[in-house]
Amino acid sequence: MLALSTIFSLLFLCYLVVQFVKLQREKKQLPPGPAPIPILGCLWQLKFFRLERDILTEVAKSHGDIFTLWFGPSPVVILNGFQAVKDGLTTHPEDVAGRPVTPFFRAMANNKGILLATGSTWRNQRRFSLMTLKSLGLGKTSLEYQIQEEARHLVENFRNTKGKPMNPSFALTLAVSNVICAVVFGHRFSNDDKTFHHLLEAMECIFKFGGSLYHHLYDVFPWLMRHLPGPHKKTLSCCESVCSFIRKEISSHQSKGDSDEQQDFINYYLAQIEKSKDQPKPAYDEHNMIQSIFDLFLGGTETSSTTLYWALLYMVAYPDVQEKVQKELDATVAPSQTICYEDRKNLPYTNAVIHEVQRFSNIIAIGVPRLCAKDTMIRQFPIKRGTIIYPSIASALMDPNEWETPRQFNPSHFLDKDGNFTCQEAFIPFSIGHRMCLGDHLARTELFIFFSNLLKAFTFHLPEGVNEINMEPILGGTLQPHYFEICAEPR
Repeated sequence: MLALSTIFSLLFLCYLVVQFVKLQREKKQLPPGPAPIPILGCLWQLKFFRLERDILTEVAKSHGDIFTLWFGPSPVVILNGFQAVKDGLTTHPEDVAGRPVTPFFRAMANNKGILLATGSTWRNQRRFSLMTLKSLGLGKTSLEYQIQEEARHLVENFRNTKGKPMNPSFALTLAVSNVICAVVFGHRFSNDDKTFHHLLEAMECIFKFGGSLYHHLYDVFPWLMRHLPGPHKKTLSCCESVCSFIRKEISSHQSKGDSDEQQDFINYYLAQIEKSKDQPKPAYDEHNMIQSIFDLFLGGTETSSTTLYWALLYMVAYPDVQEKVQKELDATVAPSQTICYEDRKNLPYTNAVIHEVQRFSNIIAIGVPRLCAKDTMIRQFPIKRGTIIYPSIASALMDPNEWETPRQFNPSHFLDKDGNFTCQEAFIPFSIGHRMCLGDHLARTELFIFFSNLLKAFTFHLPEGVNEINMEPILGGTLQPHYFEICAEPR
Protein backbone atom coordinates (compact mmCIF):
# COMPACT_ATOMS: atom_id res chain seq x y z
CA MET A 1 0.00 0.00 0.00
CA LEU A 2 2.86 2.35 0.91
CA ALA A 3 4.58 1.58 -2.41
CA LEU A 4 1.37 2.36 -4.31
CA SER A 5 0.96 5.75 -2.61
CA THR A 6 4.64 6.52 -3.33
CA ILE A 7 4.13 5.71 -7.02
CA PHE A 8 1.06 7.99 -7.17
CA SER A 9 2.99 10.76 -5.42
CA LEU A 10 5.86 10.45 -7.91
CA LEU A 11 3.45 10.42 -10.86
CA PHE A 12 1.71 13.54 -9.54
CA LEU A 13 5.07 15.23 -9.00
CA CYS A 14 6.10 14.38 -12.56
CA TYR A 15 2.77 15.76 -13.82
CA LEU A 16 3.38 19.02 -11.95
CA VAL A 17 6.92 19.29 -13.37
CA VAL A 18 5.63 18.71 -16.92
CA GLN A 19 2.86 21.29 -16.40
CA PHE A 20 5.33 23.78 -14.95
CA VAL A 21 7.69 23.43 -17.95
CA LYS A 22 4.75 23.74 -20.34
CA LEU A 23 3.52 26.82 -18.48
CA GLN A 24 6.92 28.51 -18.69
CA ARG A 25 7.08 27.85 -22.44
CA GLU A 26 3.57 29.23 -23.05
CA LYS A 27 4.23 32.26 -20.80
CA LYS A 28 7.07 33.43 -23.06
CA GLN A 29 4.65 33.68 -26.00
CA LEU A 30 2.23 36.00 -24.21
CA PRO A 31 2.30 39.49 -22.65
CA PRO A 32 3.86 39.54 -19.15
CA GLY A 33 1.82 39.16 -15.99
CA PRO A 34 1.70 37.76 -12.43
CA ALA A 35 3.37 34.38 -11.93
CA PRO A 36 0.98 31.45 -12.47
CA ILE A 37 1.33 27.97 -11.00
CA PRO A 38 0.25 24.65 -12.57
CA ILE A 39 -3.47 23.78 -12.36
CA LEU A 40 -4.53 26.99 -10.54
CA GLY A 41 -2.78 29.57 -12.73
CA CYS A 42 -3.08 32.97 -11.01
CA LEU A 43 -6.06 31.84 -8.94
CA TRP A 44 -3.73 30.97 -6.07
CA GLN A 45 -4.11 34.71 -5.44
CA LEU A 46 -7.78 34.89 -4.47
CA LYS A 47 -8.11 38.53 -5.55
CA PHE A 48 -8.13 37.36 -9.18
CA PHE A 49 -11.42 35.53 -8.72
CA ARG A 50 -12.96 39.00 -9.13
CA LEU A 51 -11.71 41.11 -12.02
CA GLU A 52 -12.16 44.49 -10.35
CA ARG A 53 -10.96 47.71 -11.98
CA ASP A 54 -8.58 48.69 -9.17
CA ILE A 55 -6.98 45.24 -9.06
CA LEU A 56 -6.33 45.32 -12.81
CA THR A 57 -4.93 48.85 -12.61
CA GLU A 58 -2.62 47.70 -9.81
CA VAL A 59 -1.34 44.80 -11.96
CA ALA A 60 -0.88 47.14 -14.94
CA LYS A 61 1.47 49.33 -12.89
CA SER A 62 3.82 46.35 -12.53
CA HIS A 63 3.40 44.58 -15.87
CA GLY A 64 2.20 47.19 -18.39
CA ASP A 65 -1.24 48.03 -19.75
CA ILE A 66 -1.43 44.78 -21.75
CA PHE A 67 -0.80 41.78 -19.49
CA THR A 68 -1.74 38.13 -18.98
CA LEU A 69 -3.64 36.46 -16.16
CA TRP A 70 -4.04 32.68 -15.97
CA PHE A 71 -7.41 31.25 -14.91
CA GLY A 72 -6.52 27.66 -14.18
CA PRO A 73 -4.62 26.44 -17.26
CA SER A 74 -6.11 29.11 -19.55
CA PRO A 75 -4.37 32.44 -20.28
CA VAL A 76 -6.43 35.63 -20.53
CA VAL A 77 -4.97 38.83 -22.00
CA ILE A 78 -6.12 41.99 -20.19
CA LEU A 79 -6.34 45.38 -21.90
CA ASN A 80 -6.13 48.11 -19.27
CA GLY A 81 -6.51 51.84 -19.99
CA PHE A 82 -8.03 53.53 -23.03
CA GLN A 83 -5.04 53.27 -25.36
CA ALA A 84 -4.61 49.54 -24.69
CA VAL A 85 -8.34 48.88 -25.20
CA LYS A 86 -8.33 50.92 -28.40
CA ASP A 87 -5.19 49.24 -29.79
CA GLY A 88 -6.44 45.79 -28.84
CA LEU A 89 -9.95 46.09 -30.29
CA THR A 90 -9.53 48.35 -33.32
CA THR A 91 -6.07 47.72 -34.86
CA HIS A 92 -7.22 44.36 -36.27
CA PRO A 93 -10.92 44.36 -35.27
CA GLU A 94 -11.91 41.29 -37.30
CA ASP A 95 -9.18 39.23 -35.60
CA VAL A 96 -10.61 39.85 -32.11
CA ALA A 97 -14.34 39.69 -32.93
CA GLY A 98 -14.82 36.19 -31.55
CA ARG A 99 -16.52 35.27 -28.28
CA PRO A 100 -15.21 32.50 -26.02
CA VAL A 101 -17.88 29.87 -25.52
CA THR A 102 -16.98 29.35 -21.87
CA PRO A 103 -18.74 26.65 -19.84
CA PHE A 104 -21.25 29.09 -18.36
CA PHE A 105 -21.84 30.90 -21.66
CA ARG A 106 -22.44 27.49 -23.25
CA ALA A 107 -24.93 26.60 -20.53
CA MET A 108 -26.72 29.93 -21.08
CA ALA A 109 -26.74 30.25 -24.88
CA ASN A 110 -24.94 27.27 -26.49
CA ASN A 111 -23.39 29.57 -29.15
CA LYS A 112 -26.78 30.88 -30.28
CA GLY A 113 -28.03 34.45 -30.67
CA ILE A 114 -25.94 37.63 -30.63
CA LEU A 115 -24.28 38.45 -27.33
CA LEU A 116 -22.65 35.11 -26.43
CA ALA A 117 -22.30 33.59 -29.91
CA THR A 118 -19.20 33.54 -32.08
CA GLY A 119 -18.18 32.89 -35.68
CA SER A 120 -20.77 32.71 -38.47
CA THR A 121 -23.64 32.34 -35.98
CA TRP A 122 -22.82 35.71 -34.42
CA ARG A 123 -22.25 37.41 -37.78
CA ASN A 124 -25.56 36.20 -39.22
CA GLN A 125 -27.64 36.98 -36.13
CA ARG A 126 -26.08 40.40 -35.59
CA ARG A 127 -26.44 41.42 -39.25
CA PHE A 128 -30.08 40.32 -39.38
CA SER A 129 -30.90 41.93 -36.01
CA LEU A 130 -29.31 45.24 -36.97
CA MET A 131 -31.16 45.39 -40.30
CA THR A 132 -34.45 44.45 -38.63
CA LEU A 133 -34.08 47.02 -35.84
CA LYS A 134 -33.45 49.69 -38.46
CA SER A 135 -36.57 48.57 -40.32
CA LEU A 136 -38.49 48.84 -37.04
CA GLY A 137 -37.39 52.42 -36.48
CA LEU A 138 -33.95 52.33 -34.83
CA GLY A 139 -32.53 55.83 -35.35
CA LYS A 140 -35.84 57.08 -36.75
CA THR A 141 -38.60 59.32 -35.41
CA SER A 142 -41.10 56.44 -35.19
CA LEU A 143 -39.17 54.71 -32.40
CA GLU A 144 -38.49 58.04 -30.71
CA TYR A 145 -42.26 58.53 -30.37
CA GLN A 146 -42.39 55.23 -28.45
CA ILE A 147 -39.65 56.43 -26.09
CA GLN A 148 -41.47 59.74 -25.54
CA GLU A 149 -44.66 57.84 -24.76
CA GLU A 150 -42.84 55.72 -22.17
CA ALA A 151 -41.30 58.91 -20.73
CA ARG A 152 -44.83 60.24 -20.19
CA HIS A 153 -45.81 57.02 -18.39
CA LEU A 154 -42.66 57.26 -16.27
CA VAL A 155 -43.36 60.87 -15.26
CA GLU A 156 -46.91 59.88 -14.35
CA ASN A 157 -45.63 56.96 -12.22
CA PHE A 158 -43.35 59.34 -10.33
CA ARG A 159 -46.12 61.91 -9.98
CA ASN A 160 -48.34 59.30 -8.33
CA THR A 161 -45.84 59.01 -5.46
CA LYS A 162 -46.91 62.58 -4.46
CA GLY A 163 -43.39 63.48 -3.33
CA LYS A 164 -43.18 60.63 -0.81
CA PRO A 165 -40.02 58.52 -0.45
CA MET A 166 -39.73 55.80 -3.08
CA ASN A 167 -37.17 53.61 -4.77
CA PRO A 168 -37.14 54.46 -8.51
CA SER A 169 -35.58 51.21 -9.75
CA PHE A 170 -38.64 49.28 -10.89
CA ALA A 171 -40.33 52.29 -12.55
CA LEU A 172 -37.15 52.99 -14.53
CA THR A 173 -36.74 49.33 -15.54
CA LEU A 174 -40.38 49.13 -16.63
CA ALA A 175 -40.10 52.26 -18.80
CA VAL A 176 -36.87 51.20 -20.51
CA SER A 177 -37.97 47.59 -20.93
CA ASN A 178 -41.26 48.60 -22.54
CA VAL A 179 -39.37 50.33 -25.35
CA ILE A 180 -37.57 47.14 -26.39
CA CYS A 181 -40.76 45.13 -25.75
CA ALA A 182 -42.63 47.28 -28.26
CA VAL A 183 -39.88 46.61 -30.82
CA VAL A 184 -39.48 42.89 -30.17
CA PHE A 185 -42.96 41.75 -29.06
CA GLY A 186 -45.09 44.49 -30.61
CA HIS A 187 -46.68 45.63 -27.35
CA ARG A 188 -45.91 47.11 -23.94
CA PHE A 189 -46.72 45.78 -20.46
CA SER A 190 -48.67 47.48 -17.69
CA ASN A 191 -47.31 48.21 -14.22
CA ASP A 192 -49.58 45.53 -12.77
CA ASP A 193 -48.61 42.65 -15.05
CA LYS A 194 -47.32 39.99 -12.62
CA THR A 195 -45.74 37.88 -15.37
CA PHE A 196 -43.73 40.87 -16.48
CA HIS A 197 -42.65 41.53 -12.89
CA HIS A 198 -41.30 37.96 -12.67
CA LEU A 199 -39.52 38.46 -15.99
CA LEU A 200 -37.73 41.60 -14.78
CA GLU A 201 -36.79 39.82 -11.53
CA ALA A 202 -35.30 36.94 -13.56
CA MET A 203 -33.22 39.39 -15.62
CA GLU A 204 -31.97 41.08 -12.46
CA CYS A 205 -30.86 37.68 -11.12
CA ILE A 206 -28.96 36.92 -14.36
CA PHE A 207 -27.07 40.22 -14.31
CA LYS A 208 -26.23 39.93 -10.61
CA PHE A 209 -24.62 36.56 -11.25
CA GLY A 210 -22.37 37.86 -14.03
CA GLY A 211 -18.78 38.35 -12.89
CA SER A 212 -19.47 36.85 -9.46
CA LEU A 213 -17.24 34.35 -7.66
CA TYR A 214 -19.61 31.49 -8.56
CA HIS A 215 -19.49 32.55 -12.22
CA HIS A 216 -15.69 32.26 -12.26
CA LEU A 217 -15.80 28.97 -10.35
CA TYR A 218 -18.25 27.53 -12.87
CA ASP A 219 -15.92 28.43 -15.76
CA VAL A 220 -12.83 26.99 -14.03
CA PHE A 221 -14.48 23.85 -12.55
CA PRO A 222 -17.64 23.23 -14.66
CA TRP A 223 -17.60 19.46 -14.08
CA LEU A 224 -17.79 20.10 -10.32
CA MET A 225 -20.20 23.04 -10.30
CA ARG A 226 -22.79 21.18 -12.39
CA HIS A 227 -23.26 18.83 -9.44
CA LEU A 228 -23.22 21.43 -6.67
CA PRO A 229 -26.05 23.68 -5.48
CA GLY A 230 -25.59 27.44 -5.58
CA PRO A 231 -26.63 30.69 -7.30
CA HIS A 232 -25.50 29.30 -10.69
CA LYS A 233 -28.44 26.89 -10.58
CA LYS A 234 -30.90 29.71 -9.87
CA THR A 235 -29.40 31.85 -12.65
CA LEU A 236 -29.76 29.07 -15.25
CA SER A 237 -33.33 28.56 -14.03
CA CYS A 238 -33.97 32.29 -14.56
CA CYS A 239 -32.55 32.01 -18.09
CA GLU A 240 -35.02 29.23 -18.81
CA SER A 241 -37.88 31.33 -17.39
CA VAL A 242 -37.06 34.18 -19.78
CA CYS A 243 -36.78 31.76 -22.72
CA SER A 244 -40.12 30.19 -21.78
CA PHE A 245 -41.73 33.63 -21.81
CA ILE A 246 -40.23 34.32 -25.25
CA ARG A 247 -41.53 30.97 -26.58
CA LYS A 248 -45.06 31.92 -25.52
CA GLU A 249 -44.76 35.26 -27.31
CA ILE A 250 -43.56 33.47 -30.45
CA SER A 251 -46.44 30.99 -30.23
CA SER A 252 -48.88 33.87 -29.89
CA HIS A 253 -47.48 35.44 -33.07
CA GLN A 254 -47.63 32.13 -34.92
CA SER A 255 -51.26 31.56 -33.93
CA LYS A 256 -52.22 34.96 -35.35
CA GLY A 257 -50.60 34.15 -38.71
CA ASP A 258 -49.75 36.80 -41.30
CA SER A 259 -51.09 40.21 -40.43
CA ASP A 260 -51.03 43.65 -41.97
CA GLU A 261 -50.80 45.14 -38.49
CA GLN A 262 -47.62 46.75 -37.16
CA GLN A 263 -44.70 44.35 -37.54
CA ASP A 264 -42.20 43.53 -34.80
CA PHE A 265 -38.91 41.63 -34.48
CA ILE A 266 -40.66 38.25 -34.03
CA ASN A 267 -42.67 38.76 -37.25
CA TYR A 268 -39.49 39.57 -39.18
CA TYR A 269 -37.63 36.59 -37.76
CA LEU A 270 -40.44 34.12 -38.47
CA ALA A 271 -40.50 35.37 -42.06
CA GLN A 272 -36.71 34.92 -42.27
CA ILE A 273 -36.98 31.32 -41.01
CA GLU A 274 -39.59 30.59 -43.68
CA LYS A 275 -37.44 32.22 -46.36
CA SER A 276 -34.31 30.18 -45.50
CA LYS A 277 -35.90 26.84 -44.52
CA ASP A 278 -34.84 25.05 -47.75
CA GLN A 279 -31.17 25.93 -47.35
CA PRO A 280 -28.84 22.98 -46.46
CA LYS A 281 -27.81 24.55 -43.15
CA PRO A 282 -30.19 27.45 -42.46
CA ALA A 283 -28.65 30.18 -40.27
CA TYR A 284 -32.05 31.16 -38.91
CA ASP A 285 -34.03 28.81 -36.68
CA GLU A 286 -36.15 28.92 -33.55
CA HIS A 287 -33.20 28.40 -31.18
CA ASN A 288 -31.34 31.39 -32.64
CA MET A 289 -34.53 33.44 -32.65
CA ILE A 290 -35.20 32.78 -28.96
CA GLN A 291 -31.61 33.58 -27.97
CA SER A 292 -31.45 36.71 -30.14
CA ILE A 293 -34.65 38.00 -28.54
CA PHE A 294 -33.24 37.06 -25.12
CA ASP A 295 -30.10 39.11 -25.88
CA LEU A 296 -32.02 42.13 -27.20
CA PHE A 297 -34.43 42.04 -24.27
CA LEU A 298 -31.67 41.67 -21.70
CA GLY A 299 -29.31 44.21 -23.28
CA GLY A 300 -32.09 46.64 -24.07
CA THR A 301 -33.31 46.78 -20.48
CA GLU A 302 -30.61 46.38 -17.87
CA THR A 303 -27.88 48.76 -18.99
CA SER A 304 -30.06 51.83 -19.69
CA SER A 305 -32.25 51.38 -16.60
CA THR A 306 -29.18 50.95 -14.37
CA THR A 307 -27.58 54.08 -15.85
CA LEU A 308 -30.77 56.09 -15.14
CA TYR A 309 -30.81 54.64 -11.61
CA TRP A 310 -27.30 56.01 -11.06
CA ALA A 311 -28.31 59.31 -12.68
CA LEU A 312 -31.01 59.96 -10.07
CA LEU A 313 -28.63 58.99 -7.27
CA TYR A 314 -26.07 61.50 -8.58
CA MET A 315 -28.73 64.24 -8.82
CA VAL A 316 -29.48 63.99 -5.08
CA ALA A 317 -25.77 63.65 -4.30
CA TYR A 318 -24.90 66.73 -6.40
CA PRO A 319 -27.90 69.10 -6.10
CA ASP A 320 -25.92 71.94 -7.73
CA VAL A 321 -25.64 69.84 -10.91
CA GLN A 322 -29.36 69.08 -10.79
CA GLU A 323 -30.20 72.77 -10.41
CA LYS A 324 -27.98 73.72 -13.35
CA VAL A 325 -29.65 71.09 -15.58
CA GLN A 326 -33.09 72.41 -14.63
CA LYS A 327 -32.12 76.01 -15.35
CA GLU A 328 -30.93 75.01 -18.81
CA LEU A 329 -34.11 73.02 -19.48
CA ASP A 330 -36.33 75.90 -18.30
CA ALA A 331 -34.48 78.39 -20.50
CA THR A 332 -34.53 76.19 -23.61
CA VAL A 333 -37.61 73.94 -23.54
CA ALA A 334 -41.14 75.37 -23.46
CA PRO A 335 -43.35 74.02 -20.61
CA SER A 336 -45.67 72.18 -23.02
CA GLN A 337 -42.90 71.07 -25.40
CA THR A 338 -42.21 67.36 -25.89
CA ILE A 339 -38.47 66.83 -25.52
CA CYS A 340 -36.90 65.00 -28.45
CA TYR A 341 -33.39 63.67 -29.06
CA GLU A 342 -32.59 66.55 -31.42
CA ASP A 343 -32.97 68.97 -28.47
CA ARG A 344 -29.66 67.73 -27.04
CA LYS A 345 -27.90 70.12 -29.43
CA ASN A 346 -29.46 73.06 -27.57
CA LEU A 347 -28.91 71.49 -24.12
CA PRO A 348 -25.12 71.07 -23.89
CA TYR A 349 -24.93 70.92 -20.09
CA THR A 350 -27.78 68.40 -19.79
CA ASN A 351 -26.12 66.29 -22.48
CA ALA A 352 -22.77 66.56 -20.67
CA VAL A 353 -24.33 65.43 -17.38
CA ILE A 354 -25.85 62.34 -19.02
CA HIS A 355 -22.49 61.42 -20.56
CA GLU A 356 -20.74 61.98 -17.23
CA VAL A 357 -23.27 59.68 -15.53
CA GLN A 358 -22.34 56.98 -18.05
CA ARG A 359 -18.62 57.58 -17.58
CA PHE A 360 -18.59 57.83 -13.80
CA SER A 361 -20.95 54.92 -13.10
CA ASN A 362 -19.07 52.74 -15.69
CA ILE A 363 -21.71 50.05 -15.17
CA ILE A 364 -19.91 47.49 -17.36
CA ALA A 365 -16.68 47.33 -15.41
CA ILE A 366 -15.06 44.67 -17.59
CA GLY A 367 -16.28 44.24 -21.16
CA VAL A 368 -17.68 40.86 -22.23
CA PRO A 369 -14.61 38.77 -23.16
CA ARG A 370 -13.40 38.59 -26.77
CA LEU A 371 -11.72 35.66 -28.51
CA CYS A 372 -8.95 35.82 -31.10
CA ALA A 373 -10.52 34.35 -34.23
CA LYS A 374 -7.04 33.98 -35.78
CA ASP A 375 -3.41 34.71 -34.95
CA THR A 376 -2.93 38.46 -34.57
CA MET A 377 -0.72 41.17 -33.12
CA ILE A 378 -1.63 43.60 -30.34
CA ARG A 379 1.17 46.15 -30.35
CA GLN A 380 4.39 44.15 -30.12
CA PHE A 381 2.70 41.04 -28.70
CA PRO A 382 1.79 38.07 -30.93
CA ILE A 383 -1.58 36.69 -29.77
CA LYS A 384 -2.53 33.17 -30.84
CA ARG A 385 -5.87 32.12 -32.25
CA GLY A 386 -8.18 31.00 -29.43
CA THR A 387 -6.73 33.38 -26.81
CA ILE A 388 -9.31 35.11 -24.61
CA ILE A 389 -9.09 38.91 -24.30
CA TYR A 390 -10.72 41.03 -21.60
CA PRO A 391 -11.05 44.76 -22.42
CA SER A 392 -11.34 46.77 -19.19
CA ILE A 393 -13.94 49.35 -20.24
CA ALA A 394 -13.93 50.93 -16.77
CA SER A 395 -10.19 51.56 -16.95
CA ALA A 396 -10.75 53.55 -20.15
CA LEU A 397 -13.55 55.59 -18.59
CA MET A 398 -11.36 56.28 -15.54
CA ASP A 399 -8.04 56.67 -17.35
CA PRO A 400 -6.08 59.58 -15.75
CA ASN A 401 -4.32 60.12 -19.09
CA GLU A 402 -7.66 60.89 -20.75
CA TRP A 403 -9.79 62.59 -18.07
CA GLU A 404 -8.95 65.67 -16.01
CA THR A 405 -10.55 64.39 -12.78
CA PRO A 406 -11.30 60.71 -13.47
CA ARG A 407 -12.36 59.83 -9.89
CA GLN A 408 -14.76 62.78 -9.56
CA PHE A 409 -18.23 63.37 -10.98
CA ASN A 410 -17.49 66.27 -13.30
CA PRO A 411 -19.76 67.17 -16.27
CA SER A 412 -17.02 69.55 -17.49
CA HIS A 413 -15.30 66.47 -18.95
CA PHE A 414 -17.79 66.88 -21.81
CA LEU A 415 -17.74 70.68 -22.21
CA ASP A 416 -15.23 72.90 -23.97
CA LYS A 417 -14.08 76.27 -22.61
CA ASP A 418 -17.11 77.98 -24.20
CA GLY A 419 -19.61 75.57 -22.62
CA ASN A 420 -20.28 73.63 -25.82
CA PHE A 421 -20.74 69.87 -25.65
CA THR A 422 -17.72 67.83 -26.74
CA CYS A 423 -17.25 64.07 -26.55
CA GLN A 424 -13.85 62.57 -25.71
CA GLU A 425 -12.50 59.66 -27.75
CA ALA A 426 -12.04 57.68 -24.52
CA PHE A 427 -15.81 57.70 -23.90
CA ILE A 428 -16.53 54.06 -24.79
CA PRO A 429 -19.35 52.78 -22.50
CA PHE A 430 -20.72 50.80 -25.48
CA SER A 431 -17.27 49.30 -26.21
CA ILE A 432 -15.55 49.67 -29.60
CA GLY A 433 -14.63 47.47 -32.54
CA HIS A 434 -16.75 44.91 -34.35
CA ARG A 435 -18.64 43.82 -31.22
CA MET A 436 -19.69 47.29 -30.15
CA CYS A 437 -23.23 47.34 -28.70
CA LEU A 438 -25.67 47.33 -31.62
CA GLY A 439 -28.27 49.23 -29.56
CA ASP A 440 -26.05 52.18 -28.67
CA HIS A 441 -28.17 54.74 -30.56
CA LEU A 442 -31.34 53.46 -28.88
CA ALA A 443 -29.66 53.68 -25.45
CA ARG A 444 -28.41 57.24 -26.08
CA THR A 445 -31.90 58.34 -27.14
CA GLU A 446 -33.55 56.68 -24.14
CA LEU A 447 -31.11 58.16 -21.64
CA PHE A 448 -31.53 61.69 -22.99
CA ILE A 449 -35.33 61.66 -23.27
CA PHE A 450 -36.03 59.89 -19.96
CA PHE A 451 -33.50 61.92 -17.96
CA SER A 452 -34.44 65.34 -19.37
CA ASN A 453 -38.18 64.70 -18.93
CA LEU A 454 -37.70 63.65 -15.31
CA LEU A 455 -35.53 66.68 -14.47
CA LYS A 456 -37.98 68.97 -16.24
CA ALA A 457 -40.90 67.61 -14.18
CA PHE A 458 -39.34 67.00 -10.74
CA THR A 459 -36.71 68.06 -8.26
CA PHE A 460 -35.19 65.02 -6.58
CA HIS A 461 -34.00 65.02 -2.97
CA LEU A 462 -33.33 62.61 -0.13
CA PRO A 463 -36.14 61.81 2.33
CA GLU A 464 -36.27 63.85 5.49
CA GLY A 465 -33.70 62.68 8.03
CA VAL A 466 -31.55 60.86 5.47
CA ASN A 467 -28.15 62.52 5.12
CA GLU A 468 -25.83 59.80 3.81
CA ILE A 469 -25.66 58.12 0.40
CA ASN A 470 -23.75 54.92 -0.34
CA MET A 471 -21.99 55.62 -3.64
CA GLU A 472 -20.12 52.31 -3.80
CA PRO A 473 -21.41 49.90 -6.47
CA ILE A 474 -22.68 46.36 -5.96
CA LEU A 475 -20.54 44.07 -8.14
CA GLY A 476 -22.23 41.92 -10.77
CA GLY A 477 -22.84 41.76 -14.51
CA THR A 478 -23.60 45.47 -14.19
CA LEU A 479 -22.48 47.70 -11.31
CA GLN A 480 -25.66 48.58 -9.42
CA PRO A 481 -26.16 51.22 -6.73
CA HIS A 482 -27.14 50.07 -3.26
CA TYR A 483 -30.85 50.37 -2.50
CA PHE A 484 -31.87 53.99 -1.90
CA GLU A 485 -35.03 56.05 -1.66
CA ILE A 486 -35.63 59.55 -2.99
CA CYS A 487 -38.51 62.03 -3.20
CA ALA A 488 -39.72 63.30 -6.59
CA GLU A 489 -41.03 66.81 -5.81
CA PRO A 490 -43.17 68.17 -8.70
CA ARG A 491 -41.78 71.46 -10.04
